[in-house]
Amino acid sequence: MSRAHDDEWDLASSVGATATMVAAGRAMATKDPRGLIHDPFAEPLVRAVGVDFFTKMMDGDLDLDAIENASLVRVQAMVDGMAVRTKYFDDYFVDATGGGIRQVVILASGLDSRAYRLPWPDGTVVYEIDQPRVIDFKTSTLTGIGAEPTAARRTVPIDLRADWPAALRAAGFDPAAPTAWLAEGLLIYLPPEAQDRLFDNITALSAHGSTIATEFVPGIVDFDADKVREMSGSFREHGVDIDMASLVYAGERNHVLDYLRSKKWEVHGTTRTELFRRQGIEAPAPENDDPLGEIIFISGGLTG
Repeated sequence: MSRAHDDEWDLASSVGATATMVAAGRAMATKDPRGLIHDPFAEPLVRAVGVDFFTKMMDGDLDLDAIENASLVRVQAMVDGMAVRTKYFDDYFVDATGGGIRQVVILASGLDSRAYRLPWPDGTVVYEIDQPRVIDFKTSTLTGIGAEPTAARRTVPIDLRADWPAALRAAGFDPAAPTAWLAEGLLIYLPPEAQDRLFDNITALSAHGSTIATEFVPGIVDFDADKVREMSGSFREHGVDIDMASLVYAGERNHVLDYLRSKKWEVHGTTRTELFRRQGIEAPAPENDDPLGEIIFISGGLTG
């Protein structure tokens, strides 16, 4: 089913299920002996969602040989990709707050547990924006296991298609203070005009000294829906409500680097292949790589 302007989801379906899949990848990367990331909350969150496929994937109980497009090599490539992606954005926040920023906004926060696991300096406020059901689920689940935020966590339960800037300000956000923004794993689920509007709103809310981090997937421009549908078909056969081909918005859109630079952000991009190289990890072979192709991770600061 194609996306609609007012569609909704929980963490076991549609776009929400992709957030759970990402959290499962973080849980598996946390268990990896190379220790690139440490997210102790990813696993209990995924278990609480209750999708059997993801639980078995974390536990190593899947018969991968019986699942098309889910070989051990491909799964390891997914886990490695999640590890380098998570580390990139973790390091971004550590650097931003190390430079004095004390206001953080995580857009479409999903099952992101950074408010609970990163070493935030005293006085840091972390705002999390997502749909109400997603926010409520994560909050109640982590409270239930005794987890406590390591910063002042303020939730903003609103869809990004609504007036989230007003809701963010109502939650206490100070547009006069420098902010570290994160839009991770979000842009491909936005229409091109909504991507631009997101960055317009961020820029309007950003004081001098603010920073931003996100990623751009050039492959979304010439997206191969048939190939992606073939690869995600095995998930649906095992009870996972993910049809990536219908969830993303393909086609021409502004390159994030160019658009942010036009808004006076001084940003630079790093390819996922380069992140693999930095960590001494072999990049996935083309046949085991993401069907969306190379990903460019982006970060930088506001100069205007």
